[in-house]
Amino acid sequence: MCGITGWVSFERDLRVEQPTVESMTETMSCRGPDDRGTWVVEHAALGHRRLAIIDLPGGRQPMSVDTPDGAVAMVYSGETYNFGELREELSGRGHRFVTQSDTEVVLHGYLEWGEAVAERLNGMYAFAIWDSRVDRLVMIRDRMGIKPFYYYETPDGVLFGSEPKAILANPLVEPTVTMDGIREIFAFIKSPGHAVWDGMNEVHPGTVVTVSRAGLRTHRYWSLQTRPHTDDQETSVAHVRELLDDIVRRQLVADVPRCTLLSGGLDSSAMTAIAAEQLAEVGETVRSFAVDFVGQTEHFIPDELRGTPDTPYVHDVAERSRTNHRDIVLDSEHLADPAVRRHMIRARDIPVGMGDMDTSLYLLFKEIRKHSTVALSGESADEVFGGYKHFFDPMVQQANTFPWLVRFAEHFGDDRGIFTPEVMAGLNLNEYVKESYDSSVACIDRLDGESDFEWRMRKVCYFHLTRFVRLLLDRKDRASMAVGLEVRVPFCDHRLVEYVYNAPWSLKTFDGREKSLLRGAAKDVLPQSVVDRVKSPYPSTQDPQYAVVLEQQCKELLSDRSHPVFGLVSPDWLSQAVSVDTPQITQMSRRGLERTLDLAAWMDIYKPTLKLS
Repeated sequence: MCGITGWVSFERDLRVEQPTVESMTETMSCRGPDDRGTWVVEHAALGHRRLAIIDLPGGRQPMSVDTPDGAVAMVYSGETYNFGELREELSGRGHRFVTQSDTEVVLHGYLEWGEAVAERLNGMYAFAIWDSRVDRLVMIRDRMGIKPFYYYETPDGVLFGSEPKAILANPLVEPTVTMDGIREIFAFIKSPGHAVWDGMNEVHPGTVVTVSRAGLRTHRYWSLQTRPHTDDQETSVAHVRELLDDIVRRQLVADVPRCTLLSGGLDSSAMTAIAAEQLAEVGETVRSFAVDFVGQTEHFIPDELRGTPDTPYVHDVAERSRTNHRDIVLDSEHLADPAVRRHMIRARDIPVGMGDMDTSLYLLFKEIRKHSTVALSGESADEVFGGYKHFFDPMVQQANTFPWLVRFAEHFGDDRGIFTPEVMAGLNLNEYVKESYDSSVACIDRLDGESDFEWRMRKVCYFHLTRFVRLLLDRKDRASMAVGLEVRVPFCDHRLVEYVYNAPWSLKTFDGREKSLLRGAAKDVLPQSVVDRVKSPYPSTQDPQYAVVLEQQCKELLSDRSHPVFGLVSPDWLSQAVSVDTPQITQMSRRGLERTLDLAAWMDIYKPTLKLS
């Protein structure tokens, strides 16, 4: 895992722009703490920061190959899990390798197959290749959008980077956010290609972007397609398990210490148990980590979303699979620490507003990084197998909007009321969401003979796999890479996604519950407590002291009414929100306080120019 950046300019000599290229590269230092490098020719510059995972001495980047017609150079971020098979195939075609890295395999794959190399890769990746033979930049992103990738068109070329901060480090770019960017921040829908920053774009998942003197061109090499599912229940369960065994085995490959993220839910428990069995075959023990909050297990209060605390189930799995386990227990003081908030805002480049669920993830990963460099996560299994409670809500099933928004305010609070009247008048979030929803529906094909109910559930599943999961993947990538931890997501393997997506909803719920296919595929390696457990989302602190700290920080913010955050947030709203007794602070107002503090930190760090008219 690494951080990449670059600059292509067809009208200037980039060899004199080395200081700027270095500055862009250094913004990725957290993503790649082990090594750095740049490669600069007249019209192209590539920068790389490396987190060494495979072939520690041999995988340095940028990596280039000299051909009779010119050099071909690449910067690469991610992992290709089938690089062994590709290496063997390429060797048979005459290619010779000097390292053991997957990076070199991908580069030679491009030399052999061109852009079509993307179709042969199994993994998570974002990479850019400058092909001096034809003066062309090729940018490729993985199918599910696991690895972030952004670009910014200039009058004579393009800038790109793993994160917006790399692009913003170039003086050609002004840190500007329009009303459309504010809509994207608050809509919680992850519009494809939208980067929030004005003029910046995100490379769509499963897409190749090429830049030449003729301009910029995009090509979609993968998308989620509707296909008939012909396997019966027994065959489907068996195939899911076969896929999981293969996926986990591939993703355990690393030359550095690795671990699993264990929540005690079905997803992470199944992954951990399968990994434990596979490593036991070679005499190794899985190291596992879980997050908890001070006093939460002992004083847990069930609510509509979270009926049970995680820790007892975590310990059941750790005991059954004999993992080397550790709980990371966090307190409210650290969760609300302004320095931690700034670290997370800096990691994400925008104020996403997930509050303690963001800061706790960052603190968890920071602690894990002391022991491991690679972690396997159960992220995306709920989207793949249908795990969320709202999948089964008739109101959600019938709604003509994104499913997670239907009861979002009830469960997580509503922060749309924090704006000044002027901002609120121009925001029009409902219309923004509706247009995005309509464009997403237009991408889905209905299966011939599919019932109305199965069609509705296909749409619900599609939205989660192409929109909602990208919010979570981006969050996990940014929080982990901010501390130099590579997080792998086995449930995002495109083979599994394609197979389960096309299984009818009746098959996804054959035992009358959520995630039936996964439960059936993994129950033999799980404790019964986890098999029976009802889905519980990522935990959030229940400590009232957390709200006390938020309230105090917002009062301090109010003492300076000239702060630029009050160009967005109404000081009258904030004054009223912090005037109530702390025990009366609701989930709704807590979310507003968290969002306000995130916005303030974002403005302090990035000093964005807001163009809201």
